[in-house]
Amino acid sequence: MAASERTVLDFYQVSTRYPTEWPAEKDNDSDVSEDESVKKKINRRKSRYQALERAVSTRSSVIPGSESSASGVSNLVQRDEPDPLGTTDSVVRTLKQLGLPLQDDTRLRNRFLLSSTTFSPALFLSQMHSTADTQSLVAGLEVLSRSIDQKSASLKVLVESNFERFVRAKATIDNVYKEMKYRGVDPNPPRARGHSRHASRNSFRSGSGGAIALASPLVPIASDPRKKNALVKESEYGVMGIKTPLLDVSAKAEDVWGPALGGREKEENLKTVASSLDGLKEYVEASAAMAESIKRKDHETLVEEYTKARRFADEAKQLAQMIGSSQPSDAELYRIVLASRMWHDVDEQIQVLKRDVWRRLISPHNISKSDIGSGQAGEQHMELINLLLELGVEDNPIWVWLLSRYDYLKSKITSTVERSKVEIEILRRRLANGEKPSPQTIASHMRTLGRQSMETKLPAFDSADVVELWEMMVGFVNNLLSAQGIMGEVLEFWQTVQGFVDEKTQKTMPVGYNGESKEHHRLSAQGTADLRKGTIELVGMLREAVFMFFAGPPPEDISLLFSPLPQTPTTPNVSSAISGSLTPRDPRFNLDPNNIPPPSPRRGEAWEKFAFWPPWSNSISGVHFLAKMLALVGSGASEMASIAPVRQGDAAEVERLKTLVNVARERCVTALCAAWNRDAENIKFVEDWNRSPDRKDVTKMPSSFSSFEGALLGGMQKILYISDATREEEAGDMVLPPPTKLLQMVRSQYVTTLYKALSGMVENAERPLKKSDDDWTVDIDGYVAPSGPPAIRPSTVGGGTIDAGDRNVRMLLTLSNLQSLRSEIVPSLNTQFENAFSVKLTDETKTIRDVLSQIDARLFQSYTRPSIEAMRKIIRAGVAAPDWAPPRGEKPREVRPYVYEALLSLVLVHTQVSTTATSLTSQVLSYLLEQASRELLDTFKTRPKYNLEALMQATLDVEFVAQTLSHYTTDRASALQSEIYQELDARTDNDARARLQNELPEMRAVLKRLREASKNEFACFRKPKRSGNVPGAQGAPGSPGIERRDTGQSVGSMGSNSGSMAAQI
Repeated sequence: MAASERTVLDFYQVSTRYPTEWPAEKDNDSDVSEDESVKKKINRRKSRYQALERAVSTRSSVIPGSESSASGVSNLVQRDEPDPLGTTDSVVRTLKQLGLPLQDDTRLRNRFLLSSTTFSPALFLSQMHSTADTQSLVAGLEVLSRSIDQKSASLKVLVESNFERFVRAKATIDNVYKEMKYRGVDPNPPRARGHSRHASRNSFRSGSGGAIALASPLVPIASDPRKKNALVKESEYGVMGIKTPLLDVSAKAEDVWGPALGGREKEENLKTVASSLDGLKEYVEASAAMAESIKRKDHETLVEEYTKARRFADEAKQLAQMIGSSQPSDAELYRIVLASRMWHDVDEQIQVLKRDVWRRLISPHNISKSDIGSGQAGEQHMELINLLLELGVEDNPIWVWLLSRYDYLKSKITSTVERSKVEIEILRRRLANGEKPSPQTIASHMRTLGRQSMETKLPAFDSADVVELWEMMVGFVNNLLSAQGIMGEVLEFWQTVQGFVDEKTQKTMPVGYNGESKEHHRLSAQGTADLRKGTIELVGMLREAVFMFFAGPPPEDISLLFSPLPQTPTTPNVSSAISGSLTPRDPRFNLDPNNIPPPSPRRGEAWEKFAFWPPWSNSISGVHFLAKMLALVGSGASEMASIAPVRQGDAAEVERLKTLVNVARERCVTALCAAWNRDAENIKFVEDWNRSPDRKDVTKMPSSFSSFEGALLGGMQKILYISDATREEEAGDMVLPPPTKLLQMVRSQYVTTLYKALSGMVENAERPLKKSDDDWTVDIDGYVAPSGPPAIRPSTVGGGTIDAGDRNVRMLLTLSNLQSLRSEIVPSLNTQFENAFSVKLTDETKTIRDVLSQIDARLFQSYTRPSIEAMRKIIRAGVAAPDWAPPRGEKPREVRPYVYEALLSLVLVHTQVSTTATSLTSQVLSYLLEQASRELLDTFKTRPKYNLEALMQATLDVEFVAQTLSHYTTDRASALQSEIYQELDARTDNDARARLQNELPEMRAVLKRLREASKNEFACFRKPKRSGNVPGAQGAPGSPGIERRDTGQSVGSMGSNSGSMAAQI
């Protein structure tokens, strides 16, 4: 009964005769909806493995109740079976009732089924009979023994009924074995398969009796059969011959069917996964979307995707917590697994991105030059900080960035200062070790003040090397203290810090996922204090660097040039520094360690102790560039003092900034005064003896001197008062008024330079020239006058000619220059000085005026002395001649030849003066007329007595000279002529006086005739035909007995008797 009942249950594949519900495993075959059936048919038609599926599906279970595997192949293990101990008819149902479901777990179920090879007796007894007592187990043992006996009896009957078959099979096997072992005959099986039970079984089923195996004809083997198919060890028991073909077939089968069989499994898995992922598409796409956003640097989309991924991960965590220890459904399991996998990928990408963002945030030198130039550098760090806050980080990105920025600025200041100072020192040494520029070279730069080249806008007031070094120094100070330099970066750094401290910047910053980054929005009190101290430290570093540049000596250690260039914004792997902004290294700074430029030689020059002054630089370039540098220093000090930590918390630093300005100014003034003094000594070489294009009676020297002194005074005013510096109201007045000591230094130097310049001008005029080959040179100082023709060097400038080799010409031009200086230039410079420095030059003005007068008188005497000496000799020789007085009774009809000779010498002087310095003509001729009159007076005094004829001759001579030079007659000359007549009157008798009165009309006619006859020879002495009085010139002040007045009337007042005679004549 039990066996028949078991057969029924196995046939219908149910566990009990009275089931309460339809078995779930039969839903796949019977309760499939129509739509699902259609889909399965469609899928089956579309499957690439349809042939394999049909082949598998045709197989049926041979054993009732046997179970099919996942591949559809049946096995001998049943789905359920009764208890071997006889307690129940279903092991699976009993275990399910005991809380151990085995329906879906095949491996675990097989361990409880006796028909399975994995049956575990210990597990079976511990679960199925965990509550059984000894009696029930003994009863079960009896049931098991009876079942074994029944099956043993059945097996015995089976063996007895088929005994003959077993014997024949055994005989056949032995025969086949013998044939193969001793004859090597290949039975040629129908399929190329190895020796197995299946092959033997098939061979017996194909016929009856042992003749079946011998029915096939034997094929003789040409080769040694014992080595090919014999069942010996050497031939691997007959399989050696077919081993290679089998391996080839196996490889080909693997190539052909391997992808198909594996692909089918993959297809099934993918179908299952695809059907499960339809509702979890966002989970799958999250990782790819994150990668795409990172690749495109689309931070906005990146944050959105990251927030979505974190939400999915959090939901999966909550779902896992809700499930707890219970069994999750497939959908829930897929959701948790996908969320976990997705979050793993996303987290890996985010961690890599965070490391890259941190690196970019703390590496400011990685900012490109285009970002710096376009102002995006400041926005970039805020973008990076916002991104880190959105992604969520443990460290405060604001604090980290501020610290990295502080370290960057600190290292940039140090590297920029050290490297720039060394590069400046290299150029200083090369200039110092070069040749000292000649005075002519210095003078050529001074001449360019009034006439800058129109072809270039660059200043030419010094050599190219000196100007280059000046510009490098200005660039160094500008790089440190300008708003576009490091100081601007420090100001921007503090403004950024202030924004974070006041929590103004954080208002627009994200708080992250669920507000997790909000704690990073506030800086700690200690952090704020550290940032304030750091800002003060940066200001102190800048101040100290500039202070040492102006106050310290030139550096001696230049080994820094042998080290690699620092990485800055103006240095491209370089800057690539300092930037940036530093430029790439100049080839001149690629030094040989074994050939370092030597230090500057000690020559006693004033600039040797100043690191900021280029060797051999003149004062013009110095005042120009120092004014720029001090303007930067003043503006920088004011800007740095306006920073809140400095202004509010560190009064000592403010005082140090004021000290910086004062010391830099004092050092600049000291160095500039020394160069000013040296250039004043060399300004005499500016004289090139060319006429000024504006005034033909002077050279270019006065205008050059005026431009030189004016430039120095204007630049010195900018240096002393630092007027070009910008001032911050919050910082107060960082630029204090210059101390009295500096003003007095400048005042004294100004007067000294005037003295030296005037002395040099006199030296130019009086210095004797000598001619060598084709150049005019001097004996001392190496001064070279402009070259010209062998005899005379004319300079045709402005319609006039200048003979620079003629001492008289140089003196006349110098006198004219001095007159221009005394009347125009020096008073203008004095006024400029007084207005620039708010002082009165009362004593200095009087002293300068006296010096100019003395120099003018000395030069005037030097020029006129040769002419006076010549006239003296002519007059004395003429009057002392034996035939000067006419014989008695013979009236004089001509003036004596010495008069013509003296006047002709004055004609030469007039020609020279009028063509060289027109403004001096009246002064020179008036003075020479005075000296001629004095010489006539002294000469006439040498004769004791004059008769009528001698008196008439003397009168004719004196009157002819006076009337010929009437245009240049002065009060002094008139007075001397009166004295002459008085002396003549004193040395004659009354008879001669009376007779002279009768001769006056005739003498008047003679004078008229003589004047008419000589008017062509002495036409140069005529008064120019123009309206107004002709301005005369003052006499040489300070010279005894010399006084040049304005031209008076042609004939002055004379003595009582002589005056009437002269008036009648």
